[in-house]
Amino acid sequence: MGSICGADCAKCEFTKTCAGCTETDGAPFGKPCLVAGCCRKGENVFQELKDKLIAAFNGLGIQDMPPVTELYALKGSVINIAYTLPSGEIMKFWDDDKIYLGYQLPKQDSDRCYGIVADEQYLMVSEYSGYGSDAEIVVFKRWEGKPE
Repeated sequence: MGSICGADCAKCEFTKTCAGCTETDGAPFGKPCLVAGCCRKGENVFQELKDKLIAAFNGLGIQDMPPVTELYALKGSVINIAYTLPSGEIMKFWDDDKIYLGYQLPKQDSDRCYGIVADEQYLMVSEYSGYGSDAEIVVFKRWEGKPE
């Protein structure tokens, strides 16, 4: 199994369900991988996207959220927690089989965390207790920073 981005596939917890990036033309779980797409566009495109996203997250000015310094490729099923909307409807926003960029940050002076996630079109900040329970959306919006 080979990767397009240079990740060591042997260390991944999804090796049993992943069909491989090179073998699937950048869709290891049947949906496009954001990272593979960037890597195909040029050597620095992925880092430029990460830098733009980090700046966008930090620019939100969310009190009690530490500065974002890194983003990691994450499978949608890992970050796709359920949110209860004001109407009472329960909804998930991400595709379980796509790869997104995200991270988890501790909320200052709290036992809760901030989860941040983004793709080419949207970014989200949510707040939750351990393992995604009591999840609340802090910010969900379109963003203007698509990779070149």
